[in-house]
This record gives sequence, structure tokens and C-alpha cells, in this order.
Amino acid sequence: MAAFSSIQGIKGVGPKRAAVLAEAGIRTVEDLFDCFPRRYLDRTRTGKIGGLVDGETVTVVGTISGARLENGGRGRSRFKATVSDGSGLLELTWFRGVHYFSRSIAEGDMVAVHGKVSYFGQRPGMQHPEYDRLDRAGGDGPGDDELFRTGVIIPIYPTSEVMKQAGVNSGAFRAIVHRAFRELAPGFEEHLDAEMLESSGLMPIGEAYRQIHFPDSVESLERARYRMKWSELFFHQLFFALRRSEERRGPAAVRFEHSGRMTANLHQGLSFEMTGAQKQAVREIYHDLRSGRQMNRLLQGDVGSGKTLVAQFAMALAADNGVQSAFMAPTEILAFQHFMAMRRSMEPLGLKIGLLTGKQGKKERQAMLEGIGSGEVDIVVGTHAIIEGEVRFRRLGLAIIDEQHRFGVLQRKALQEKAGNPHVLLMTATPIPRTLTMGVYGDLDVSVIAEMPAGRSPVRTHLCCEADKSKLYGLLREEVGQGRQGYIVYPLVEESEKMDLKAATESYVRLGAGIFPDLRLGLIHGQLPAADKESVMEQFRQGGIDILVGTTVIEVGVDVPNATVMVVEHAERFGISQLHQLRGRVGRGLHRSSCFLVYSSFSGDARERLQAVASSNDGFRLSEIDLKIRGAGNMLGREQSGTVSGLRIADLLVDGVIMHSARDAAFDLVRRDSRLEQPAHAMIRDYYFGRFRKRVELADVG
Repeated sequence: MAAFSSIQGIKGVGPKRAAVLAEAGIRTVEDLFDCFPRRYLDRTRTGKIGGLVDGETVTVVGTISGARLENGGRGRSRFKATVSDGSGLLELTWFRGVHYFSRSIAEGDMVAVHGKVSYFGQRPGMQHPEYDRLDRAGGDGPGDDELFRTGVIIPIYPTSEVMKQAGVNSGAFRAIVHRAFRELAPGFEEHLDAEMLESSGLMPIGEAYRQIHFPDSVESLERARYRMKWSELFFHQLFFALRRSEERRGPAAVRFEHSGRMTANLHQGLSFEMTGAQKQAVREIYHDLRSGRQMNRLLQGDVGSGKTLVAQFAMALAADNGVQSAFMAPTEILAFQHFMAMRRSMEPLGLKIGLLTGKQGKKERQAMLEGIGSGEVDIVVGTHAIIEGEVRFRRLGLAIIDEQHRFGVLQRKALQEKAGNPHVLLMTATPIPRTLTMGVYGDLDVSVIAEMPAGRSPVRTHLCCEADKSKLYGLLREEVGQGRQGYIVYPLVEESEKMDLKAATESYVRLGAGIFPDLRLGLIHGQLPAADKESVMEQFRQGGIDILVGTTVIEVGVDVPNATVMVVEHAERFGISQLHQLRGRVGRGLHRSSCFLVYSSFSGDARERLQAVASSNDGFRLSEIDLKIRGAGNMLGREQSGTVSGLRIADLLVDGVIMHSARDAAFDLVRRDSRLEQPAHAMIRDYYFGRFRKRVELADVG
């Protein structure tokens, strides 16, 4: 029971430190042991400055002997520090985050730096090295001078500014962990059976905890990390395996018995040949809908791959079987665009398409609610307004959620609850790497459209600073002169919507009066009345507008094959996914297209994002980069982005091999024992229901 006792029982942790640690989620000794080091300083592999070789990547430990902030010219500053270890001097340089490092690094600090060595004259240097301050903790644990001897591996723990202010830096935390191990002599209870440990080559849990905090060698540390990652991913996947097993035992969903007039007419009305990937996705969805079990499928496809058409075939099949469909989009303009597109393609089939948004008039909204409740409306397209309590469907059989990553977990759950057991299709134009898909949507079936329609050519993407905009405008004018069209997009974020809207409107006036006075410009933004949006978009679609100026309302859903130029102003304010979506508005016809990302700031994360988009048109690759920059988010809970992934040690982006092994073991276990009732699985059952299950109560929404 020592593991569940308060950390105040550990020497050196008084009420003040206990309160600070509690804020970081460390309340019990168990929490302390589960706070794994963020990295390690391997003193068995450190180098002496006097022996550094140009081009090698190495860790150096020493003392800061000098630190200074310098002006690098053109208004740019840099921070330099000099490290001494008795054998020589190493110069460190940071061009980014200079103010942070100038406040964090001071003469006399003992530090560990890791990076690539470059020689400038006779002195070695490192640019933007990884950096850790090695504070001595004092007391009787491994925070003392013995830890700084060559030949040991030092754990470096994550600490916040509040923790540091309370005297809990990495060294002090290390000492607390060491005393907890020594004083409490914890007996870690194994939660995997012996057969599983042996078949997967796993280290026992108690040894893994000791080696992960205070490793004897690099090899033992790697074995311990593998065990911890494998266990975490195993229970993560066990959740999905049990949920899928439970679903298959649960109440049946409506069975779509047959395809009929709607699906046949939709197919006959196409003026082009569907891609093989689209056809395969339709077959997979039809198989689910006809099975009698609830469909839970994720449809992935890059920008312009034709996901919406696949969704339309699913809704046509629903109509053929007498049930309603709901199509939920994240913004009003996107919902409106889908509504207009479906009216053009599906109303001729005899289907009634309805629109439901938060900005409709009371009379219009009431009429729509009545049509939905009576079943007169076959397909409801809308925003989060669809999930409001007053919305009642006569018989909802299919729920489709577009751009699902932009909805919160609870919003998606509310839509599913509009019917007892509706079929659910999630769609995203932000492709997700395969291993991450299994980790995030482990209980969903996945269809991938990895094929673009015939005739599409890759969009050329260029980075452009503000000073080069006159050249850019000249290129845009040339395209219009050849009969093409273009977009100029300004950022629009919720926190400064009025300011950004004003900027877009003023820019529209300035562009029309001073730069393109002889061209036909149109303006579109989210505050325009629906009829005006429809009018502007139709004019642009018909070629009556040369350049469409707007905010990010054109991010998704606009399809004008004649548009060949996309200009994104203040591109540094957009995320990778948004930039990729905006770029996808061009390149939809037979003419070569270009996207220009105009920036006024080119540093830090912004540089990474812009360079990534300029270097690749592959949505799957961009998704990986985006996830590395932003973090995957807590996919098993409410958080949708950031560094909290719901996993303490495993990384879904890099631990693919471990994921596959753990997933196979979890699904195999549930196939053999669907409710974990066999005595041999008691340890796994107790740990899962007693500890793990509480963390994932919202994961049933994907």
C-alpha cells in the first residue's frame, strides 16, 4: 500500500512541496514513480571539449564561464555562452529563443549540452544545442556530486517554473525519487501474466521501474523503456479490443437491406469516372451498412480526393432504406457549401436536403425542425446546431461528421446520441499516419482514399516575404490575363475576428482601388448573409469574379477548377492543416497552379510550418510533421491537441513496432476471452478495470 500513500511521507517533501507537486498531478508515491524522466544524461558517452572533432554529435558537461546577448545585425539578436570543462572552451550560440536563454543561463551554472560540433577558427562551437542545467540537490540521494561522475546515466526529470520556485528542480526531484525507492522499498505488483511476459520478452515490472529511474546501463534502460511502452500500449489497445467486442454483442443497428433508385441514379448522373480508391471506400461502407452491426468508420483522404462523393453514396443508400442522414460540418460557411453542393447533386434524385445552423431566423429554423421531426427532410446538413436538444429526428440512421478533428469529443458524442444506434462515418482531410490511426482510432474501421482524380497536377508552393508582394501581384495579374482566377486569403481567428475581418475588408478595398483597379474582385467572409455568400460564390464559379478576396471561410469545400493561384496573407498565423486545405482550393483543373505563402514573421514554429508545406503536397507526410510540432492531443479524452497524448511514455509517432506487438496481443486476448473472465487473466482484468479504464471514459467517441 506504500505506493498509494501521500508523497508527504517521503523525507524532504513538506506541505509546500507536496502542494506544488500535487498541482503537477503527483499526489501519491505511485504518481511519483509514474513520472518518468524526460531524457537522460549518459555520462558513459560524454566528450571532453579538448578532444572534440568537427562534425561529431556529442554531449558535453561543464560550467558556464561566460554569457552574453549580442546584436547580430538587421535588428536580429543572438545569445552566446561559453562552457568550460577544464580541457577547453566550447561556444554555444542560439539565434531563436534568445530572450529565454539569456534569462535561463548564467555564469557558474553547471550544464549538459548536446549537439553537433562545428569549428570556427580554433574554437569548437554548437548552434542551438539541447541544454540541461544540472543543479545539485543536496541531501543524501542522487542529486549530489556523485551523479556528475563520468560513467553513470543521470535521469533528467520534467519540472515546471512553479516547481523550481519551490526548490524542486530536476536534481531535487531525482533525490526525492531515490529516497522513495530506498525508504519504501516498493514492491511493484505485476499486471501481466508470466506467459505474456515470456512471449513478448518483457522485463518484470519492478525491475523496469528501477531501471527506468536509475539505469545500470544503456541496455537495461532500453529494456525498461520497452516494457513500460509495451504495457501502456497494450492496455490502450485492450480498451479498443474490449469495446469492439462489446459493440458486436450489443443492440443491432438498422440494416440497410438494399440499394435502389437513389444510389443507381446518383451513379448514373456522374459525369466522370470514380477513382479506384473511391469505389473501394464505397464498397467498404456498404458492407458495414448492410451488416446489421453499427458502422464506426473513419474515411481518410487528402484534399481533393473525393471524400464527399463517397459520403453522398452512403446517404443515398440510407434514403433507399427509409432512414435519415445527418451531415455535420464545423463552420457555417462549410455547412452552407455542402448544403448547396448536395442540393445540386442529390435533390434531382428526389431527396429533400435541409440546412440547420445557429444563425437561421426563428421561422426558418422552426420549419426545418418540423421537417426533420416528421421525416420530410431526408438529409440534414448543419453545424453544431444539429446536436442541440430541440432537434428531433424521425429516424436517424446515418451520422456523418466532416473534418471531425475540428469537433470536440463531447460534440461528436451528442450527435451519436440523436439516435439509439446510428451508423457513424467520420471524415477528415488531414490524413493520419497508419500507426497513429491505430493508436487513436483503434476500434474504428478505416478507409483511405490515397488516389487523386485524373487530371490533377501538383500545386507549386512558394514562400514569399512581404517585400516581394509586388512581384507576386504581377504573377497573379498574368494568370488572370490568361483567363484564370485566383484567391487572396486573410487569417481569421476567433480571438480577433473583428480586427481580422476589418483587415480583410480594408485590403479588398485597397486591392480594388490601387493594385487591381481593372480586374473584377469579390469579397466573402463569415459575416455575410447566406444569400450574399451564395451570390458571390456563384459569380466566382461562373467566372464573373477574377480574384476572390476572403477569410478562411474558403478553406474547405470550394471547387472552382479555373482558379489557379492561391495567395495566403500572414501565412505564419495558419497551421499546417489550414495551409494544406487552402492550397487544395487550386489545382483542381487541368491548368498548372501555384500557392504563395506570404509571411511577415519567419522564425520558430512558423518557419517549420511554412517550410513543411512548401516542401510537400503529401497530406500524410504533413500530418506527421504537424503532430511532431503540436503534439497529438489526448485522443482518449477531451483534449484534442497539445503534448498530453493520454500516454505517459509511449509515442504513437515513433513506437510503431511496439504498437503492433501490443495491439496483436490485446486483440488476441479478447478473441480468446471476450470479457477477461478466465482466472489466468485476473491480473490484467484487475489492473484494467481498477486503474486504466477510469482514464478513457470518453474514448467511445473515437
